Amino acid sequence: MTAPEILYSVKAQRGDTLRCKGWRQETILRMLENNMENAEKPEELVIYGGIGKAARNWESYHAIVKSLKELEDDETLVVQSGMPVAVFKTHKYAPTVVMATTNIMKADWPTFYDLQDKNLTIYANYTAAPWEYIGTQGVIQGTFETLSAIARLHYDDKLVGKILLTAGAGGMGGNQTRAMTMHGGVAILCDSNVDIINRRIDKGFIDVLAGSLDEAIEMAQKAAKEGKPLGVAVVGNAADIFEAVLESDFMPDITTSMTPAHDPISYLPSGYTVDEAEALRDSDRDLYLEKARSTMIRELEALIKFMDLGVHSFEYGTSHRKECVDAGMDKVEATRLPGFVAEYIRPLFCEGRGPFRWVCMSGEAEDLRKIDDMILKKFSEDELVTRWIKLAKEHIPIEGLPARICYMGFGQRKAFALEVNDMIKRGELAGPVAFSRDNLDSGSIVNPTFESENMKDGSDLISDWPMLNGLLNAVGMCDLIAIQANYSMGEAVHTGVTMVADGTEEANMRLEVAMTVDSGIGVVRHAQAGYETAVDVANGKGKLTDESIQIPLWWTPEATFGPKDLKKNKVQV
Repeated sequence: MTAPEILYSVKAQRGDTLRCKGWRQETILRMLENNMENAEKPEELVIYGGIGKAARNWESYHAIVKSLKELEDDETLVVQSGMPVAVFKTHKYAPTVVMATTNIMKADWPTFYDLQDKNLTIYANYTAAPWEYIGTQGVIQGTFETLSAIARLHYDDKLVGKILLTAGAGGMGGNQTRAMTMHGGVAILCDSNVDIINRRIDKGFIDVLAGSLDEAIEMAQKAAKEGKPLGVAVVGNAADIFEAVLESDFMPDITTSMTPAHDPISYLPSGYTVDEAEALRDSDRDLYLEKARSTMIRELEALIKFMDLGVHSFEYGTSHRKECVDAGMDKVEATRLPGFVAEYIRPLFCEGRGPFRWVCMSGEAEDLRKIDDMILKKFSEDELVTRWIKLAKEHIPIEGLPARICYMGFGQRKAFALEVNDMIKRGELAGPVAFSRDNLDSGSIVNPTFESENMKDGSDLISDWPMLNGLLNAVGMCDLIAIQANYSMGEAVHTGVTMVADGTEEANMRLEVAMTVDSGIGVVRHAQAGYETAVDVANGKGKLTDESIQIPLWWTPEATFGPKDLKKNKVQV
């Protein structure tokens, strides 16, 4: 058997048997294996997002596994774009793994593909390369909270009887139907690949596959009228389906899309089956990109038409607008469609909230349940957290190792992580727990077409913040630290991080620092930009915690003076 055939069915280790020389190394190895267990194309090492990979190639994968098994507590593994390149003697408080992926000067898609073809890099995506993917649920609360904001702003805080029309059932987009039904609403989701749709049905994120668009609309309207939640999928290209809906008598209440516009070579052009698209991609990449971008523009134009008709429409983090502009669409027209962070999610970032996750290394669902129950008691006054945990317990299936995502904020993450570490120490949990987060977090990313779009102070392009985040994670003794640049090629810089709770006093020390700085720099970033909520949080006046962050005495959000002005203003620093 070939190596890909052997590793096709990679499954994360469960239980208390160690293959490595410590739980920190073992946990990182299990996170890598969990990526593979949840992968969209494990035979190609592709985890999700079209081409987001966990390792450069199978030789690199084997070498990473071997290195982690042999790694001493005072050594650090260095990974460059999916390839292990060194093991350094460091010290026991140093990271277990540091990595950098897809960081390319003067990046564009032709440059990336040329470097990839030369086996010099991989496409990191968000959580694929740093081994933090937890399946379809990884972004579901982001969708849920976006829909919550729409409900609060436009529908008296309720989505029962409302219909979401969207596209993309892949490793990220497949969450959308379940997020809408968790609100009691109805979703119609289209995807060109029936196999991907069926995978989401098998996982429990989509309820039913309709035989046609007309049938999907009929089922959705019936469920909405009866006030029943329902997630319906239909096979079809997003541009074709959206245009057909615009020509029909049916009009949804909300529209968006999670097709892979951020990666045009994975975007399926109209008029092609999955197999036909694969053949064209292999035979003529330039023609493929031309046809994909033409379809992409049609899809965006349809979303803008929905918006003009009064439907609440937005770009859901796929760099759709940016790619369409690069393909020749008028920028002013393309950017009329709002992005979801600037429109709905940024107030949460100001509190240091974001897509925080944890994974139970024991593999025991009971560990996840115990942690859920602890959260409901410890954070009982936080309605956002408790509402989500109650819904997640009921509606979200386990994929791979038991895991959860929750938008905890500054102060909460530290209190939570320390409590989990104590639960492990007391023997209440069957094994260690790994904490990570999506790279879409309060202070870990810059992307002017998405997360840092329309910042209050105009700092959309400033990439200092994720770099500071990564440096602080190193100061915080985090177990894995990743610095990446990808998503819409050349537009995003972000960091990934994993922290391990194993019940030891050393883990307590690490977690106390790491959990503070990782979300804290996000609060500072937004306070620096002039967001009042973030200023309050930094000053210890936030609603989530009374912890504060020391900020230089001269600083205010409006401060524009430099060192020459300090003496004049009689300010002591």
